Amino acid sequence: MKVLTKLALVSGAAAVAFAASAEARTLRLNHNNPPDHPLHASMQYMGERLSELTDGRWDIQVFPNGQLGNQRESMELVQSCALDMAKSNASELEAFAPAYSALNLPYLFVNEDHLFDVLTGDIGTEILDSSYDKGFQGIGFFVEGARSFYGNKPIYTPEDLQGMKIRVQPSPSAIRMVELLGGSPTPIAWGELYSALQQGVVDGAENNPTAMTTARHGEVAKHFSLDEHTMIPSAVVISNCAWDQMSDEDKAAFHEAAVDAAGFHREAWDKIVEQAMVDMQEQLGVEVNEVDKAPFVEAVQPMYEEITSKSPVIADLVERIQEEGKNYGGQ
Repeated sequence: MKVLTKLALVSGAAAVAFAASAEARTLRLNHNNPPDHPLHASMQYMGERLSELTDGRWDIQVFPNGQLGNQRESMELVQSCALDMAKSNASELEAFAPAYSALNLPYLFVNEDHLFDVLTGDIGTEILDSSYDKGFQGIGFFVEGARSFYGNKPIYTPEDLQGMKIRVQPSPSAIRMVELLGGSPTPIAWGELYSALQQGVVDGAENNPTAMTTARHGEVAKHFSLDEHTMIPSAVVISNCAWDQMSDEDKAAFHEAAVDAAGFHREAWDKIVEQAMVDMQEQLGVEVNEVDKAPFVEAVQPMYEEITSKSPVIADLVERIQEEGKNYGGQ
């Protein structure tokens, strides 16, 4: 019933969008971040570039704050062609297209340069293309930095996670990671997390530093521990119905717009994360805890064999990502 309600809202938005423009075809893109979030600005920039590169044949209307559904609902609507586009992330997308799970292994990427080059290169393209038979086409990735644990106490070692209920995304990789580190993984929708932290439904969560400021989680979680376990990117996807309406020329333009937006976003993101680290401490009184990552790296090693043994495709992607990592100082 909830999804049907969202479907009605999306259909109404579609009628308005297409009625407003007889020539330019407007794609509706839903995401769960507020309008002042850097991802929102980056998706708007992508829409502007798309319009420029296609001489106005296509444009994008961006809906923030999950107006057309939460991330999972949005993906289901995209698969059914009731919604044109959605922003999700590799963690949630692995439930829809397994190749995305290759990006979710803890401590896979050496640094952000390694991550960005993988996402905008051949490996990233293969992952984006892998979902077409699932009802949607990947368009591009946006970096969101490294994710760390935060909550009601400092987390210096995996032992500190023992007995803690940690909010995770509904992702097999995220759940398994927290299990191996000793915590109790608790899937909760992003929009419900603030109150869950406030009311003690969960003891902590894991995300990048902007969660403490943009989402104000620093008001209810006073310790941010820099274990930096994963670097999970956001991804923008489009329904096959909308994708198949585009000419090959316009599809190429869309990918170009996405790569341009990825660079635009990365530059803005790095500045915002740097400021978020300052603001969470000075404005919200959050204590940032430095962490020895070695015990965390060791604890999650079983995930590599578990994930790669399930699929030769995923095993190949992980091996190639690790091989590229050697160019950035990785082993």
